[in-house]
Amino acid sequence: MSLTIRKLKESEIGRELFRSFDRRQVVTQCLRRRNGVWQAEYAPFIDQWSEEDYGTLICCLRRTVRSGGVVFAAFPDGKCKGFVSVEPALFGLRREYMDLSSLHVSEELRGQGLGRLLFRKAAAWAREHGARKLYISSHSAVETQAFYQAMGCVDAVEIHEAHAQQEPFDRPLEYRL
Repeated sequence: MSLTIRKLKESEIGRELFRSFDRRQVVTQCLRRRNGVWQAEYAPFIDQWSEEDYGTLICCLRRTVRSGGVVFAAFPDGKCKGFVSVEPALFGLRREYMDLSSLHVSEELRGQGLGRLLFRKAAAWAREHGARKLYISSHSAVETQAFYQAMGCVDAVEIHEAHAQQEPFDRPLEYRL
């Protein structure tokens, strides 16, 4: 398998880019904060993006690039099978955070290291652009949490209120660059 990871231009981000991408995730357990402690709870569902979801994603990723942020995509054998995005604005009390706004790997390639490569690429870009920490509003699925823990992420010191309101079940994490 040949693998290319590269920065995307706004003009490349469209529905055709994701034709070979499968967002499907079967979730059995999620972490929920109970009495100040994150605990795994049975919460089964299947997360599968609709065409409307892809439309929203495309708008968001284009906006990220247009605003000076970055989107990297992974192309094993020439097909987009993973992507990561970082928003350009520094935020937080010390203006040290950048938002890792998305990180997704196609279902059939999860667990093979593609997410790690994309995460590291995003972290390097954020560091080069003045961030000291990445902020992650992370899906609470146990598997997703295991990935971020393996990458060295910890509970966020500061909470991004807009994220917390928009995605109340997400776990706020940070990664020191």
